[in-house]
Amino acid sequence: MSEKPGSDAAGTVAVLLRLRPYAAKALPRIYTAMVVSLAASAVALAIPQVLQWMVDGPLTDGDAGQIWLAFGIVLALGVFEAVLIGARRALVLTPGTHVEARMRNALYAHLEDLPVAFHDRWPSGQLLSRAVSDLNLIRRWLSFGLVLLVVNVLTLIGGLVILLTLNWVLGLIFALAAIPVIAYSFSFERRYSRVARLSQDQAGDLATSVEESVHGIRVLKAFGRSRYALKRFENQAEQLRGTEIEKAKAIAGIWLYLTLIPDLAFGVCLVVGVWLASTGQSSVGELVAFFATGTVLLFPIWSMGYFLAMTLDAKTATLRFFEVMDSENTITDPVSPAVIEGGRGELSFDDVHFRYQDAPESFPDLIDGVTLTVRPGETMALVGLTGSGKSTLTALTTRIYDVTGGAVRVDGVDVRDLSRDDLRTRIAMAFEEATLFSQTVRENVLLGRPEASEAELREALDIAQASFVDDLPQGLDTKVGEEGLSLSGGQRQRLALARAIAARPSILVLDDPLSALDVDTEALVEAALRRVLATTTALIVAHRPSTVALADRVALLQDGRVTAVGTHSELLATSEHYRFVISSLEADEQQNDEQNQEVTT
Repeated sequence: MSEKPGSDAAGTVAVLLRLRPYAAKALPRIYTAMVVSLAASAVALAIPQVLQWMVDGPLTDGDAGQIWLAFGIVLALGVFEAVLIGARRALVLTPGTHVEARMRNALYAHLEDLPVAFHDRWPSGQLLSRAVSDLNLIRRWLSFGLVLLVVNVLTLIGGLVILLTLNWVLGLIFALAAIPVIAYSFSFERRYSRVARLSQDQAGDLATSVEESVHGIRVLKAFGRSRYALKRFENQAEQLRGTEIEKAKAIAGIWLYLTLIPDLAFGVCLVVGVWLASTGQSSVGELVAFFATGTVLLFPIWSMGYFLAMTLDAKTATLRFFEVMDSENTITDPVSPAVIEGGRGELSFDDVHFRYQDAPESFPDLIDGVTLTVRPGETMALVGLTGSGKSTLTALTTRIYDVTGGAVRVDGVDVRDLSRDDLRTRIAMAFEEATLFSQTVRENVLLGRPEASEAELREALDIAQASFVDDLPQGLDTKVGEEGLSLSGGQRQRLALARAIAARPSILVLDDPLSALDVDTEALVEAALRRVLATTTALIVAHRPSTVALADRVALLQDGRVTAVGTHSELLATSEHYRFVISSLEADEQQNDEQNQEVTT
């Protein structure tokens, strides 16, 4: 998934240079590793020079002492080279992991800060693949690929100079062999960049499928669609396999060139070199040094394909990383946040409009000019048919989404003028879809106010009728599992309600928080809630007549507009649409109660 079509065409170097801010602290050790590795290559290239001296000197003269000296020098150089290679590995091992950690922390922090609208558009698997596999590719490239790619290029240049110095004819033959390899490398880059990007995107899509299937396993089993999900997964996996095969073919192609052409050049150089030696234009020691140097250069030549592929993978991973990091956060804190001194808890909507960012122009606003005031300490119920905009309106209070027109105000201050931390301390929400985290009951309930006392925690649980927590294996310290799915829907809702109450906000926003409760439990929760709502401003989305009964006043929403405001009895007497909505809610409540009764029996 790419939000910037054509961004893959960016130059590889320009893309990878964007990693500098994250890699800055690691660069000194990476540069040192390059120097150490280059020194190891220089040592390796020095060994053929010793062999030339030994062949043309001591071996020709039969000087045994000098032969043993040459042997000792070669042995010492070999040991020194091994020490340098070990030092290079030690230098790059730790910095790369630190860079990966910094990038992953930055990515997570940015994802947490980005608005919900961003997460609505991006599949979770794509974000997960960027946070894990892409950053792993970048770490490996920084620690291994970058160092050896630079060192191998410099080694090849230095080795070619040595070959030309040893014998310019043979060196020229070897140099000419590099031309088709370089030409093919450009073609390889274009082809591999495309399939590498496709592969990483498909891997993200595959991760999304796994996440969705695991998350929705109950639905798949309930509808007997496990085989369908498996077939869909197999098709995506097969597409990824095909792309990986195409990547392998591209790598195999460049390996063919990088192996075949140097070997052919060696063969030609061998024939020409023997002829030169037979005519006295080159010594045997010179030929030994030439071919020994060429052998040293074989690994840098053969590995170029691997490191080029790794570099292009790192480029694609960097592009994918910055696609997220470059996403603009449209919901930010003001430069100079306003401060509310001793707020009363008034919540008001001033000609509020809202539409989703990607909605077609022809679509009407979801919230179309709502003006409504919830007075301090008042409980206001929002009532309307499905799709009237109730949940959307509540989401605007804490800037989960920002209004596209008008303003939401707390104690007369536009919520956009407050810092998000301050705003979300003043307003607490409980959603119909109660989401818990893979933490203990205590941590979930105290999420909005970790410093709350044990007494305050117990009070919130009592109000939410969540005494069932004492029957859990470790009580409040029981981990509830992923998204709290080890608990029933009603239990999750009660813990979510307790979480909102424990935050001790001045304004409480409840989006139908009692929908999963049975009639008896709901009655107990409502009775306890009245104590909280007596001193707290509350905006409640009501899908049950019993929830409406909690409210001091009721606002009727119709097609994104508030069409009537008053007490329950007033609206029953004056609004035909309100009577229709209430009768619909009563029918739904009766049906839900019958279903709950069937489950109980």
